[in-house]
Amino acid sequence: MNIPILDLKRQFRQIKSEVDKNVREVLASGSYILGKNVSAFEEEFAEYCRGKYAIGVASGTDALKIALRACGIGKEDEVITTPFTFVATTEAIHSVGARIVFADIDMDSYTIDPQEIEKKITKKTKAIICVHLYGQPCDMRTLRGLSRKYNLKLIEDCAQAAGAEYKGKRVAVFGDVGCFSFFPSKNLGAFGDGGIIVTNNKQIAENARVFRVYGSRNKYEHIVHGLNSRLDELQAAILRVKLRYLDQWNEARRKNTACYNKKFCALEERGLVITPKEQKGTKHVYHLYVLRAKQRDALMDFLKTRGVGTAYHYPIPLHLQEVYKCMEHQEGDFPKSELAAGEILSLPLFPELKKKEIDYIADCVYQFYRNRK
Repeated sequence: MNIPILDLKRQFRQIKSEVDKNVREVLASGSYILGKNVSAFEEEFAEYCRGKYAIGVASGTDALKIALRACGIGKEDEVITTPFTFVATTEAIHSVGARIVFADIDMDSYTIDPQEIEKKITKKTKAIICVHLYGQPCDMRTLRGLSRKYNLKLIEDCAQAAGAEYKGKRVAVFGDVGCFSFFPSKNLGAFGDGGIIVTNNKQIAENARVFRVYGSRNKYEHIVHGLNSRLDELQAAILRVKLRYLDQWNEARRKNTACYNKKFCALEERGLVITPKEQKGTKHVYHLYVLRAKQRDALMDFLKTRGVGTAYHYPIPLHLQEVYKCMEHQEGDFPKSELAAGEILSLPLFPELKKKEIDYIADCVYQFYRNRK
């Protein structure tokens, strides 16, 4: 078999006629920037998240940048986040002139550990960015408690977690702002870049709308330095179609994950792999299926020879990246993030993945470990 880690062509075939219709309507309309589809999608996505406001922007990274600025975070403020995430999270902090402060993760969820956050809070701390990594919600009850106790802004990086839930509520509405990416590989992905900000705070929403269009409320009247960061009308039209399928696709991801986990029970009992676990009171949407595996690199090479696509998400924690050398962190500073980074391996997972493909992948993993007794 040849099984890619992600196959977007299968998804497109399912929705092709609906997407084609919406795209043709946009092209015929002559309205391509902040048109009716962007407005409609913002309303629909806010309702989906059960939030009051949604502001479409050009990417998930821009969503984070604008959210920080809309919350008043700026030069020399400290923002605490996880070192076990994609670099976009910290690039956003750097872009507004704030100082990045890392706190280690919880090994069961791979999300930021609230107890580690509290150790890092100082008088300069102004915000926390929590990352719902791989589609697993963070411990939002404790994080909200910390943000209120210390008067901090709480920003949710929901890039991998569209549709995920904590205590029956969808992510993005627990903090001050939720930020989503619509990169094509995401659970809700566009046909290019895109992002959105969700908030229940009217002032933050107004600020975000100003920042996304050159710092302007009215055309040619600029009140602050902003960005050119608008969700594209074509992408919004496509996302409106895909949003209707999101819950269905997330359930398929959960079903496929359960199938994987059942397959790997014997290997987990032997301590060779650790399967992803849904934390109590949450609904994990499994943007990725991430194992922790012994002899991870050799397993990855073996699966490649068997036609199975794999990836690392993410192999080098941010505190050990060259770009953050100036922070003078050393190996061992965030041991849980480092341990996870050394063992994680993403296997193919998407809604259209077939059971026979999961069976084949699992058989290949078993074959690898049998050959290494």
